[in-house]
Amino acid sequence: MNSHPPAEGPPPRSSLGLVTSVRARGRGIIVLAGPSSCGKGAVAAALRKTLHLPSENHLSMGEALREIVEKSAADPVFRATVGERYGVFADRGIFDAEVTTPAIIQKARQYEGELRARFGSSPTQVDWLSLCVTAGLLVPDAWSERIIEGVIAARAAQSEALILLDGYPRTEVAACHVLDLSSRLDIGILKVIHLSISKGEMHRRALGRKRMDDTEEMLERRYQFYIDHVQPAMELLKASLGSQSVALIDAQQPEYFNDETLDLEGSVRNVAHAVLVALGVSRHILDHLEEGAAPE
Repeated sequence: MNSHPPAEGPPPRSSLGLVTSVRARGRGIIVLAGPSSCGKGAVAAALRKTLHLPSENHLSMGEALREIVEKSAADPVFRATVGERYGVFADRGIFDAEVTTPAIIQKARQYEGELRARFGSSPTQVDWLSLCVTAGLLVPDAWSERIIEGVIAARAAQSEALILLDGYPRTEVAACHVLDLSSRLDIGILKVIHLSISKGEMHRRALGRKRMDDTEEMLERRYQFYIDHVQPAMELLKASLGSQSVALIDAQQPEYFNDETLDLEGSVRNVAHAVLVALGVSRHILDHLEEGAAPE
């Protein structure tokens, strides 16, 4: 597959048509990116509601990967089909040079002790995928590309397909893949929304949700991954699409109740409104929505 290099210019563009009820129309991709715990899921849900997007048009890479890992662990029949579907095999050893690429083996060797402790003496490719997802490590690009391409292609086949792409791309290779997909499928990248929070805020949010894989060590890995991979991917998209196509949004816009406790819903709404403004929704319409009135 040929990448779409920045020098060739941006892929086909679309316009985001919004009627007064803030119903999005047309074709295109909105990329939603940021570090772990920046609130992508909550913001995506708010955007879906406000823009009247069907849930199937919200493509979350993180959710897709977690679902594959969880179903593989719980359902032996599904686990046996993962290789055919996504090119990640449950019966192929992650350290077997005949079936696993040298680059993947080299990366997995760095976590060999952890792999064998969790999955036994012969960890598989699916086991490596599971460790990557739970530990915030880089999922091999070839695997991510195969998963995301099938989903985007299915949605892009529709005449109206406004896709909210959440958590992908996360590397420069993946960014080139998205640009190439956009060109090949004739579905433009409308906007790249880059949510930003500090390292300290990321830790605070993650530890507050009390997920088993949200340890201090894992959070350090995830933030470093964001610095090393996600930020360069966003810069590549900016270089290719133009700076006007990428919006850096402060994802830390807290709202408080009168007793000074955090209003989580209001905080998410503040960020979602900033994203909507970046997408071209007027503040006049947003004010009407906030008041519960129909926009004029």
